[in-house]
Amino acid sequence: MKVYKTDEIKNVALVGGAKSGKTTLAEAMLFEGKVIDRKGSVDDKNSTSDYRDIEIQKQNSVTSTLMYTEYDGRKINIIDTPGFNDYVGEVVSALNVVETALLVTNTHVGVDATTENAWRQAANSNSPVLFIANQLDHEKANFDSTVSQLKEFFGDKVSRAQYPVNAGEGFDSIIDLVLNKMLKFPKDGGACEIVDIPASEEEKAAELSLKLMENAAAGSDELMEKYFENDKLTLDEMREGIRLGMRTRAIFPIFCTSAKTGVGVNRLMDFVNHSCPAPTGRPRKTTEGKEFTCSESDPTAFFVFKTSVEPHMGEVSYFKVYGGKVTEGMDLINSRHGNKERLPQLMVVAGKKRDKVAEVYPGDIASAIKLKDTKTDDTLVDAKESGLKFEPIPFPDPIASTAVKAKASADDEKMGSILNDMRKSDPTIIVEHSRELRQIILKGQGELHLNTIKWFFDNVYNIDIEYYAPKIPYRETITKSAYADYRHKKQSGGSGQFGEVHMFIQPYTEDMPKPKDFPVRGTEEHELPWGGKLIFNNCIVGGAIDARFNPAILKGIMERMDQGPLTGSYARDISVYIYDGKMHPVDSNEISFKLAGRFAFSDAFKHAGPKIMEPVYDLSIRVPEDNMGAVMTDIQGRRAMIMGMDADGHYQVINAKVPLAEMHRYSTSLSSLTSGRGTFSMAYDQYQQVPSDVQDKLLKEYEESLNEED
Repeated sequence: MKVYKTDEIKNVALVGGAKSGKTTLAEAMLFEGKVIDRKGSVDDKNSTSDYRDIEIQKQNSVTSTLMYTEYDGRKINIIDTPGFNDYVGEVVSALNVVETALLVTNTHVGVDATTENAWRQAANSNSPVLFIANQLDHEKANFDSTVSQLKEFFGDKVSRAQYPVNAGEGFDSIIDLVLNKMLKFPKDGGACEIVDIPASEEEKAAELSLKLMENAAAGSDELMEKYFENDKLTLDEMREGIRLGMRTRAIFPIFCTSAKTGVGVNRLMDFVNHSCPAPTGRPRKTTEGKEFTCSESDPTAFFVFKTSVEPHMGEVSYFKVYGGKVTEGMDLINSRHGNKERLPQLMVVAGKKRDKVAEVYPGDIASAIKLKDTKTDDTLVDAKESGLKFEPIPFPDPIASTAVKAKASADDEKMGSILNDMRKSDPTIIVEHSRELRQIILKGQGELHLNTIKWFFDNVYNIDIEYYAPKIPYRETITKSAYADYRHKKQSGGSGQFGEVHMFIQPYTEDMPKPKDFPVRGTEEHELPWGGKLIFNNCIVGGAIDARFNPAILKGIMERMDQGPLTGSYARDISVYIYDGKMHPVDSNEISFKLAGRFAFSDAFKHAGPKIMEPVYDLSIRVPEDNMGAVMTDIQGRRAMIMGMDADGHYQVINAKVPLAEMHRYSTSLSSLTSGRGTFSMAYDQYQQVPSDVQDKLLKEYEESLNEED
C-alpha cells in the first residue's frame, strides 16, 4: 500500500438520510479508485461498508465504516455513517475528524427528517458541507424540487455546482458549472466525455454559473477584486474560492450523482481532490488550547475517534494523526493514564479489507490493533508531550432509557460485561447500576438504538435479556412536625435488649426555628448522598440515654431514610430531635437503640404530613410548526407545564417542565407525532411534590409490591 503525505490526503464523511444511497456511493468511489475490482450492493448483501451481520440482515448501516479510495495520485479517506438518528454517535465521531461532510440526498424523496438530522450534526461540528443530489436515475427523481427544499431548509448558501440534463431513467449527462462543460457518462460509469454545453442549456448554465462564481469570489477579498476586474474567475480561482467558502461554511455546493450506475462519481472525486478543504485547514485543539495543524514538524500525536471489536482481531483503534509521523513499532504515551503504548501494526482500512503500512503521515486516518489500554477519545503522543490531550468528542446525551436484566440470573454478570464492552465501541451507550432503584439502567439515542443492543444479545451472544420500564427515583419528605416514641424490648434468656427513644421531627428548611420545648445540646448536619439534608439534634438531659448510644440511634434513622416509609424511596430534608428515652443498665446496647430509633422515626414520619417528591426536568422540544398542536396536546397530557416558545426557522421550540415519570418512551412518541423531525433534550431541574392522586396511586402500588414479596 502506498504511503500518502499530508498534501495528498482528503478526509470526507458520507452523511445523510437513511436510504439516500451513502453506502452505494462509497462502493462506487472505491470502484472508481480501483480499490475494489467489482461493485457490491446493499441489496446483494455484499457491499464493502455494510459487511457486519446485523447490517446484512437489516440492510442499513448501524455503525460507521472507514474506507479509502485513490484518485489522480491522491488518497480520499471515506467514513460511511448510518442514516438513522439513533446511531448519531457514529456521525458525531466521524465529523469530528474529517474536513468535509458529503451530505447525500435522495432526489425522489427530498429533504426528510434524517437529512435534517445529518445537517444539524454537520452544523454542530462546524463542518463544511458538499450536497450530493443522488439517485438521479430514479424514475421519480426531481432535482429542482430537491434544490428548492435544500434552500428552504438550509439557506441561500446552498449553491448549484452542477445540474442534471436528463434526470430519470437513462440519466447520463450533467452540466458542470465549475468546469463550464457538459459531462456525458458511459452506461456503467467510469471516465466521462467532456463536451461543450449544448445551445439548449447555455442560457440556464450561464445564469447559474454567474451565481456560483459570485459565491466563489466571496471566499476572499483577493478573489473578489479579481472578479470585479475581469467579470469572471479562472478554473483555479473558482476552485480556490469554493474551497475557501466551504471551509468557512459560506457556500454549500450541490453535485449530481447516480451512485448505482456510477454517473458523476469520478467527477465528484476530482472535486474533492481540488476544492474540498485539506487536513491542514482544519486544526485540532488540545484541552489547553494549543492547535495542531497536521504538520510533520509538530510533536507526534494522534487521536482515537473510534473503537470496534472485530472477529478474529479483537479491539481495533481508529485514529487520525495530527502531528509528527506515526511508524510501526513506535512507542507513544497514552495521556489519559500516562502509560506507554507500542504500535504493533498499522493498517489502512476499506471495510473488511486491511492493508499494512509502515508509516502514517499527519492528516491521514488509519487503524491499529491490540493496543493494551486505549479507547475512544484517547490521545497518544510523544513521551515529551505526555500531558497533551486533544479535546474529546462531544457525544450527545442519551434520550431513551430502559431497565434491563438477564432472564436467567446466572447470566447477570456476563450481561454486565458485554454491555461494558459494547460501550467501548459506542460511547453513546450509557450503563448505570442504580443502587437506589435496584436496577441496571441502559440509556441510548432512541428505541431503535436500544433494540439494536438487544439484537446483539439475541443473535451474537445468545443471552436472553428483557427490557422493562425504569423505576422513578422518588424522594420522601414531611410537611409538618410530629412526635413519636418507641420502646424496643426483647428477652430470650441471658442478656436481653432494651432501648427507648422519644423523638420530635420537623421539615428541614434554611434558618428554621428550633423548638422551645427542649434544649439542643448538640447538632450534627448530614448532607445526604441523594440530595437534601438530615439534621440530628441531641436534646437529652439528665442522662436518660447515654451519649454513646447516639450513633446507634442515628444509624437506625439513616437506615429508614435510605428506604423511606412510604414507597421505599430515599427520604430527605428532615430535622430530628432526640429529647427523651430510657435505657437499662444491663440490657441496653447499640442494636437496641438502633432499632428503637428506626421505628420511632417511621412512626413520626407517617404522622408528619408525609409527601412524595418526584424529579422534574427542563424539557426543550424542537418541532415543525405544523406539528405544534399535536405535540403540545401530548406533553400537556404528561403533566407538563409550558414555560414558553421560541421560533427557529420553520420550527418552534417548546420549553416546558415535565415529571420524569411521564417521559418513558417519549422519543418514540415524538418521532411518531412529527414523522421523525422532532427532537428534544432534557436536563434535571428540581424535585417537586407529586399531586395527591398520583401519591395515592404510588402508595397503593408500593403496598401491593410488598404483599407480592411476602
